Amino acid sequence: MLQIAFFSVLNGLVYGMLLFMLASGLTLIFGMMGVLNFAHAGFYMLGAYFAFTLGLSIGFWPALVLAPLLVGVAGALVERYGLRRVHRFGHVAELIFTFGVALLIDEAVALVWGRPARGYQIPAVLDVPLFRVFGASFPAYKAFMLLVAVAIFVFIFLILTRTRAGLIIQASLTHPGMVAMLGHNVPRVFMVVFGIGSALAGLAGVIAGPVLGTFPGMAQVLGSIVFVVVVIGGLGSLTGAFVASLLIGIVQTFAVALDVSVGQVLMAVGVPAGASAALHDIWKVTVAQVAPIMPFLLLIIVLMVRPTGLFGTRET
Repeated sequence: MLQIAFFSVLNGLVYGMLLFMLASGLTLIFGMMGVLNFAHAGFYMLGAYFAFTLGLSIGFWPALVLAPLLVGVAGALVERYGLRRVHRFGHVAELIFTFGVALLIDEAVALVWGRPARGYQIPAVLDVPLFRVFGASFPAYKAFMLLVAVAIFVFIFLILTRTRAGLIIQASLTHPGMVAMLGHNVPRVFMVVFGIGSALAGLAGVIAGPVLGTFPGMAQVLGSIVFVVVVIGGLGSLTGAFVASLLIGIVQTFAVALDVSVGQVLMAVGVPAGASAALHDIWKVTVAQVAPIMPFLLLIIVLMVRPTGLFGTRET
């Protein structure tokens, strides 16, 4: 039991930090521009496919740098020549536009790389056990994922709170007219932020590709959960996205590891699970089977208690 708990915490941290890598870019874009980017998971998928293609010729480490940059450029171009043109029509037009971009990315990936999954190898230096405990090993690559995600959090936090560029970015959201009068190009700031957010999604794709697989449906696998993370943490809150990512990652990982039924859990907290014969089959469902819906149940609970999310100030 101790082994299950220990590795569930570690795997939960890895999964949670992967969610944060993806959610950080979405949070940055919403906090800066007020746009819920439905195409964000598509940029995540592009990062994985770009890294796969680049890795075949130049290796994993150069691809780790170049793939997010290419995705960032693609994101900046989408903002400059697409999103900026529909911005004046309001948030509904922006949502429809980004949804269309997401569909376009899905079809483009299937057209260029095909429907079968594409796999690329973890670098040899990271394809080893980092340590062994309780008779099981923890991969070095998962520790690398943790380090990258923590570095992203620290980097974004310091940029937004400790630099002049961060002050300009935050001021451009609340007082764009004043920022423009001070000589700053606000539309260019928006384009750069959208590109950075897209690049962060691409980086998450590069990191996740070897572990979760690179296939055309990978954007749908994490896309909905990332929106849950952003809403639970609070729209626009980087700290909230960080906490919500860890919360969902650990809760879902523990749920998958628990080999107990819903009825046993209910009885453990004092609920008479066997009282209704009509619900008898439901009580026999295992916690692992309901693990995929737990983030959405958590979302409902948080919205009922605190509609702005854990750290948010905007109404969701």
